[in-house]
Amino acid sequence: MAALNYFHHVMTTMPNTAANSLRILLAQPRGFCAGVDRAIEIVERALTLYGPPVYVRHEIVHNKWVVEDLRAKGVVFVGEVDEIPDGAITVFSAHGISEKVENSARLRDLPVIDATCPLVTKVHKEAQRYEADGREIVLIGHEGHPEVEGTSGRVRSGVHLVQNATDVATLRVANPERLAYVTQTTLSVDDTRDIITALKARFPNIAGPELRDICYATQNRQNAVRDLAKEVDLVLVIGSANSSNSNRLRDLAAEIGIPAHLIDDARGLQPQWFDGIGAVGITAGASAPEHLVQGVVDAIGKLRPTQLDMLPGDAENTRFKLPAEVMSAVLKVRRG
Repeated sequence: MAALNYFHHVMTTMPNTAANSLRILLAQPRGFCAGVDRAIEIVERALTLYGPPVYVRHEIVHNKWVVEDLRAKGVVFVGEVDEIPDGAITVFSAHGISEKVENSARLRDLPVIDATCPLVTKVHKEAQRYEADGREIVLIGHEGHPEVEGTSGRVRSGVHLVQNATDVATLRVANPERLAYVTQTTLSVDDTRDIITALKARFPNIAGPELRDICYATQNRQNAVRDLAKEVDLVLVIGSANSSNSNRLRDLAAEIGIPAHLIDDARGLQPQWFDGIGAVGITAGASAPEHLVQGVVDAIGKLRPTQLDMLPGDAENTRFKLPAEVMSAVLKVRRG
């Protein structure tokens, strides 16, 4: 809310600028999605309730600033569960974990708080339901992504990973009549459309989730970038290099034919990018905090006179329930 008030104040109080002013157009929606909001709040509430250190397996979300901020507050990020001391508060990241990782934590009796995004959990359950129905699972996603590793590790018979439509042609399955597909949540309907079409063409009886099961935040942010690209000469995407959805936003703008750059924050700006352009569009990946957007806007304003506008877009009001392990901390704060 504070960020929205900030930009409302700037846009309503900014005076008319000179003819050579640079128009800044902000994408809407942008930045944190409900799953990221929830994951970060879980870690912060765990710190409040249990005190540091709190151990998180892998990065809680894929954003450099968020990780460093939490580390400064007493969060310890580890690669694997066996790096966590006995009895230490343990948080699983928003990307989800495999059954093997979950069992490793259980065997050690670690006090676990699961920050897996509910939409990722839904994919896990869909894959397991299809497997229980005797189907082989095709997973549409990026090799090596933590979410793909987590989902793969929830299917006991294994998955067939496909990253593009070309992979479908070389897919080898035991029974073409008994297949199902699920997708990585950071891929949009548009990202998966060609792959799903290829799967259905080759395997007409393949089962799969409904379109509404695709992550709303991923699709909304991509739609906003398409609209943004119609209005600007340059697109800046705020997000970290290991963020799948942030990279896709940058790539999408470039595919449309607009120069685009992915930056962590204002320090990544290059003054020459703004030479000879009249409008720049700014968006942020689903794990990038809004204050980084504010910082970029302020930094650009030091390079040239600017006029700030907001792109109309879909409002996001989704909120995910916090796990019971941290709800008591929320109640304590509310009761004051």
